[in-house]
Amino acid sequence: HAVGSQVGEVLLYYCYCEVKDPEKLCAWQKALCQHLHLTGKVRVASEGINGTVGGSKVATSLYIKAMLSQPLFKSILCQEDFKSSAGGAHCFPDLRVGVFKEIVPMGIDPKIVSYKETGIHLSPQEFHREVEQYLSQATQGQSDTILLDCRNFYESKIGHFQGCLAPDIRKFSYFPSYVDENLELFKDKRVLMYCTGGIRCERGSAYLRSKAVCREVYQLKGGIHKYLEEFPDGFYRGKLFVFDDRYAICSNEDIISACRYCGVLWDQYKLCSSQHCRQLVLTCPSCCNKGLTACCPVCQEKELKVTSRASGQTLKEECECTRRRPRVPTEHVSPRMLDTGE
Repeated sequence: HAVGSQVGEVLLYYCYCEVKDPEKLCAWQKALCQHLHLTGKVRVASEGINGTVGGSKVATSLYIKAMLSQPLFKSILCQEDFKSSAGGAHCFPDLRVGVFKEIVPMGIDPKIVSYKETGIHLSPQEFHREVEQYLSQATQGQSDTILLDCRNFYESKIGHFQGCLAPDIRKFSYFPSYVDENLELFKDKRVLMYCTGGIRCERGSAYLRSKAVCREVYQLKGGIHKYLEEFPDGFYRGKLFVFDDRYAICSNEDIISACRYCGVLWDQYKLCSSQHCRQLVLTCPSCCNKGLTACCPVCQEKELKVTSRASGQTLKEECECTRRRPRVPTEHVSPRMLDTGE
């Protein structure tokens, strides 16, 4: 092994296209990743492919080559469509490749709301200019624009664009109901949408457009990932949440979130220490040392009286913070602005 070969990367990409035989594509994809010793998650559907994989730099570049020469993606996918960050195979517990109905789980049949009806794609430069303009108008209280974060609450909590509206949702499949409940909010507005790598906006913007209430819908091409490549110190503050063992990647030193227990600035997630709970918790080292390692008092209690259950039984844990969070929050006020970072 050459020195430095341990420093690999994690790729994030998606491609919407017609896949006649998803099972076949899935098998090819699995074999390719195994051959290159890549780990990660790949979703295949009749509407395309969405993946995030980690491995050595040699492996990830061979993977990109293979993807670009695959006849299905040849004319659609390009080098620029792969977002990369420092990491490797160790960022994922294993390799999971599967066939699904949607390549991003919005919970709405792709035949009903198609990726073909998206908003207008803006390059990072164009998006940056739009946000700049929006922020200067918003300070004068006269903006007809909404800067919408399509991600989940735990993602926007540790990093977001200044002045954005961040729905308090737990999963992307709650996004459509969020839009339905808040149509008034979007009426006659220009909406600037963003997400991690751009894929949630492809379906999210199509859904919003299908409601025919907005004046215009724009989306950030390549997502926050591409934006941070061009503007590491731009209008996006804090960390970028990623769905692997790293939890977050960092482009600026800002910490915009706090420890759940003592309120000190802290933005490094850990899994709740209660056995079956899958919630993430922000708890700083000194609170951790005091044994405050659960996501909420209910879990903290539970952890103290560890119950023996039939082994191998996976339980969907309902704890205080999941119960307190409505499936679909409604924005009662005009957009609840997150701090503008001033």
